[in-house]
Amino acid sequence: MHNSFFDRLLNIPRAYKLVAILLADLLVLPLAVYSAHVLRFADFWPEPYISNNAWMFYWVLLAGPIIFALLGLYRAVVRYMGWHALSTVLLGSLMLSASFYIVSVLFVIALPRSLPIIFFLLSVLYVAGTRAFFRQYYRRYMVGITESKKAIVYGAGSAGVQLMQALNVTGLYKIVVFVDDDARKWKTTIRGVSVKSPQELPHLLRNKSIDEVLLAMPSASASQRKRVLDQLADYPVLVQTVPAMTDILTGKAQVTTLREVEIEELLGRDAVPPLDGLLRQNIHQHSVMVTGAGGSIGSELCRQIATHQPSCLVLLDMSEYALYAIHQELSAEFPQVFIYPVLGSVVDSVRLQEVMRQFAVHTLYHAAAYKHVPLVEHNIVEGVRNNVLGSLAVVQSALAIGIKHCVLISTDKAVRPTNVMGATKRLAEQLFQDAASQTQVTCFSMVRFGNVLGSSGSVVPVFREQLANGGPVTVTHPEITRYFMTIPEAASLVIQAGAMAQGGDVFVLDMGEPVKIVDLAKRMIHLSGLEVRDALHPDGDIDIQFTGLRPGEKLYEELLIGDNVVGTDHPKIMRANESCLPTEQLMALFGQLEAALEERSPLKVRELMMQLVPEFNPSSECVDWLHLTSEASP
Repeated sequence: MHNSFFDRLLNIPRAYKLVAILLADLLVLPLAVYSAHVLRFADFWPEPYISNNAWMFYWVLLAGPIIFALLGLYRAVVRYMGWHALSTVLLGSLMLSASFYIVSVLFVIALPRSLPIIFFLLSVLYVAGTRAFFRQYYRRYMVGITESKKAIVYGAGSAGVQLMQALNVTGLYKIVVFVDDDARKWKTTIRGVSVKSPQELPHLLRNKSIDEVLLAMPSASASQRKRVLDQLADYPVLVQTVPAMTDILTGKAQVTTLREVEIEELLGRDAVPPLDGLLRQNIHQHSVMVTGAGGSIGSELCRQIATHQPSCLVLLDMSEYALYAIHQELSAEFPQVFIYPVLGSVVDSVRLQEVMRQFAVHTLYHAAAYKHVPLVEHNIVEGVRNNVLGSLAVVQSALAIGIKHCVLISTDKAVRPTNVMGATKRLAEQLFQDAASQTQVTCFSMVRFGNVLGSSGSVVPVFREQLANGGPVTVTHPEITRYFMTIPEAASLVIQAGAMAQGGDVFVLDMGEPVKIVDLAKRMIHLSGLEVRDALHPDGDIDIQFTGLRPGEKLYEELLIGDNVVGTDHPKIMRANESCLPTEQLMALFGQLEAALEERSPLKVRELMMQLVPEFNPSSECVDWLHLTSEASP
């Protein structure tokens, strides 16, 4: 608890604080003169030298404050004083010492030559020391810091040095050591802090009681950052990082704006620069429409589309709040773009055609779908109606209006699906493939990719919430594996893939290496500075609990049905050539599916989905809520 007297003292006006500093100088400067005599003559009261040099006491009281004031020392805020202030004290003390020689020569006063030199050293010590005392006093009582966090700064470049200097002012951190990849810096020191090699990290983390690791690598590539994070993954130490260099240069952030490591950085995917021509091809000065515009992928598509100056952007969504939120965001950021938020469902073909015709839609991105696997398993009729009939309505409306490009956002769960949601997306793909074979007017294409980080169905937000609540972190199975991609990267690749389409294309995005979900959970726990509680670490902080696979959930996801895949002009986009049911068979079964949906029979709908998607092999019995409760009814 702060002492009330100290609180009042620290909150007095700046003018009073300036007077306090001045009085301190008027006290320590004569003290430095006295101490210089004591040291020079090895006597606590060296008479008659003190009496003979009494003028020196009066001189420092007069000249000292004037010299320091002219040098700007009294304009500096004590709590932020650093090397610049120290250099001012050095210069002021040097000028005072020189003035002793000048006065003694002008007035023919005998003065030991070593006395001004000793005074110079002591005055620097006393004047700088009082300011250091006040600064430390501020840190302890005003900021409430009683003990600094011990930290390692990874990166001994300019960003790391700036970070250390800034943190030294606040007193929040004590930088124990620098770590850097550059071997030329090893075994050197920067401002008194040694630089070590990355190989010494395990020893430092185990034996130095480190509280945090601060990454000062704003220019590092994603793979370089991942390599560093991999080194830290096994240690329960909080990792924070400075912003990216682009944010620093544009003024969006400062070097000292520390943030926690984003989960995207654990993937280590180096961004491939987009092909600007592909991004603009179907968007610039065209009318563009996005279904599911308020969703995770849909909203990011809208953001990126708006940057390429479409003639207008139509946002379609059935969620009033989601539509309002993305419209407000885009209107504020892109006031020059005509943006039209339209409430409606993709199942309503009349509404779709009305909107497409009114806004003369040229390019359509179909992102509207129910994507949460367990929810669709428990609500089969509505899941199929929205995902399948909605896609059919989009296809039919695009053909009726004659729009030029129609792109379906698909998923890796469409490949050999074990759940209804995946089967609906594969059937939607077949509808697009079939439509592409029947027209030369509209270019239909599909883009298939895996999980996106931060989406509404992603495990990452769930893990973050569970960590914030103290655990446990829940994982369905110790072997469950998923592909991951960031939402911005996925949206960018969708736009570029759609621009390369020739009709009926199934584009597959390069998702990198699959990630074990349990490993992802462990890394999030460790990078939060916590320890996993298990048999080897019974005193750990967070439990990981395995809850079992949910209905329809697969251990592993795939991106291709077959092996017939070729590259494209973009290194992260591949083109697959995959077959679909003949039109007659597809439409015949589709008629039966629509009848089953009218009957609202989950079992019939599920059975017909297995016929429409031959690869669909359900991993569980039917768990539709209405079916289960009807069976349980007497």
